[in-house]
This record gives sequence, C-alpha cells and structure tokens, in this order.
Amino acid sequence: MTKVVIVDDQNITRQFFSYFIKEAGEFELVATLKDGETAVEFCMSHSVDLVVMDIVMVGGINGLEAARRIKEMKPEIKIIIITSMPEVSYMDKAREIGVESFWYKELQEVPILSVMERTMKGEHIYPDTTPELTIGNAKSIEFTRMELDVLRELTTGATNKEIAEKLFISPTTVNFHINNLLLKTGYKNRVQLAVKARIEGLVISD
Repeated sequence: MTKVVIVDDQNITRQFFSYFIKEAGEFELVATLKDGETAVEFCMSHSVDLVVMDIVMVGGINGLEAARRIKEMKPEIKIIIITSMPEVSYMDKAREIGVESFWYKELQEVPILSVMERTMKGEHIYPDTTPELTIGNAKSIEFTRMELDVLRELTTGATNKEIAEKLFISPTTVNFHINNLLLKTGYKNRVQLAVKARIEGLVISD
C-alpha cells in the first residue's frame, strides 16, 4: 500500500485530501503536516512513498524548497506539488527539482486521485499551461517572460536600480518593461500594478 503524506497549512485542505485518500484502497495516509520543514524531517525518519505538498505555507520554507531537500536525501520518494497560485515560475522550478507531478487546486483538469495513481506508476503529470488571469485590461498570457520577471521584483517594492541589479539588466530596460506593463494593463502607476499582480498570485517573490 502506498504511504502518503499531506503537507498544507490550511486545515480545510488537509481534511479534503484526507477524506479522498482514506476512501481509496491503495493509499495509506501516514501523516498530515502543516509546513515544509516538518515534512522534510518526517520523510527522513519515516517510511514514505508519496508526498502531496502545497507551495505557499505560513512560516518556514515553502513547498518547493521542502521538495528539493526531500529529493536530495530520498530521491525515491515521489512528490506531487499542489497550489492555488498561478505564479508562472512554479512549474519550471518543480521540474528542475525533480518533482514528479503538479496539480492546480482550482483548475482540477485531472482528479487528484488519478494524478496520485498515475504518479506512483511512473508518470509525470503536469498541466499544459498555468491558469489564465486578467490583470487590468490584459490577460496573463500577454506578458513576456522578462515582463513577468520585472513584475515579480516590483511586488517586493524594489526600485528600478534594485530590479536591474537582480535581473542583470539596465535600469532603463526595467523602466521600459514597467511602462509596457502599465500600457497593457491600463493601471496608472506601478503600485496599483504590483498590488493587483500579487493579490492574484500571478507573480510571487521568493
């Protein structure tokens, strides 16, 4: 029987997954945990086959960092990352870490139990795209990768110079991308743009 650990800081989500796992005969729920650090510690000291883990959790390390640490020490443990945040970099980071599968809570194109079953059989289940959002007058798919990188740093309150240093581009180029973002979205200033992008989860700084 597949031994499963659920990691999510929301009690309602843990209850949701616990119910479905207990109803499925091939899975055994061995722990429900609230944070990434506890998940790493548990996996190092217990027999675990599959971890289903959220990314954004209150306090400590996030789910992707926890997944990286688990994979480094116990690569045989399979991991499914789940999230409600459409941050465009999350899927790429999960693949780089070696996470087997990725599931959006709100999208649910494939039922989570199906993802779990297929993951344990050796498949890698990832959505084709991130969920599409509307930011002002623009769709999220209209933004370039560099615009999103600039926007992600903008949500931290960084200046153009600080953003330029972080992304290895010039302040003039940063200003160019911010102006393009404002033009596409119709927002009057960078604060409105940054707040909306962060609230919607389009970009989330580490």
